[in-house]
Amino acid sequence: MKIPFYKYQGTGNDFILIDNRNSGVEEFKQSVIAGYCQRKFGVGADGLILLQNKVGFDFEMIYYNADGNIGSMCGNGGRCIVAFANYLGLIKNKKANFLAVDGPHIAYVNSSDYVELKMIDVSVKSYDPNYIFLDTGSPHHIEFVPELDGFDVYKKGKEIRYNTIYNTKGTNVNFVEVMGSQSIKVATYERGVENETLSCGTGVTAAAIAYHLNQSMDNTVLPVNVHTKGGQLKVKFQYKNKLFSDIWLCGPALQVFKGEIDF
Repeated sequence: MKIPFYKYQGTGNDFILIDNRNSGVEEFKQSVIAGYCQRKFGVGADGLILLQNKVGFDFEMIYYNADGNIGSMCGNGGRCIVAFANYLGLIKNKKANFLAVDGPHIAYVNSSDYVELKMIDVSVKSYDPNYIFLDTGSPHHIEFVPELDGFDVYKKGKEIRYNTIYNTKGTNVNFVEVMGSQSIKVATYERGVENETLSCGTGVTAAAIAYHLNQSMDNTVLPVNVHTKGGQLKVKFQYKNKLFSDIWLCGPALQVFKGEIDF
């Protein structure tokens, strides 16, 4: 069976998107998804996302990692599927209300496919100035480094992703360089992709929160500007009593091309 797919990217984090509301495909095999996500032999992507019907929502987001396994929340993927839903005419007044693996989300999209996605609240009970672990819909280990240029993200990230602290389930790993006031640079090793990606939405969100904690700043509505190898994102939030709320991940989400694949 041939079904249409669309390729989207959000700051270099790229995804195969499929409108699965009426495709007739009931099961997506792990090996097939992994094959299409391969850079050399398939379409090439950091993950595959299905858009499906869901009562009470505009749609449901089902996310698969590049290895073909069901993934945790993907922030840039969430922004991309909102842009895709807008392209399909599924949302009204540029506001989306959708369900993902970590719960309901709302998002806004403008005419230039700039998407602002509301993330889940994040509670921080304690943290170490050298590194911090946060769950922003996906698990993230964050470390601050003096400089990212020349830093071996793949080698160091892989070591941490598989270390005894995180065991076999593993974690995503982010390295953060402070660029200036409200400005950071982030590089991420993503589990499921098992490599550095050009950008990671939930990782960028975690890095911005860690930056706020590390700098001991008061509550602010000013966004943290985040530079990734794939482009620039912004994260804004509120912080009170060790709880980060009203968290928004903001940036571009663009359609690259479309085609057909066999399932």
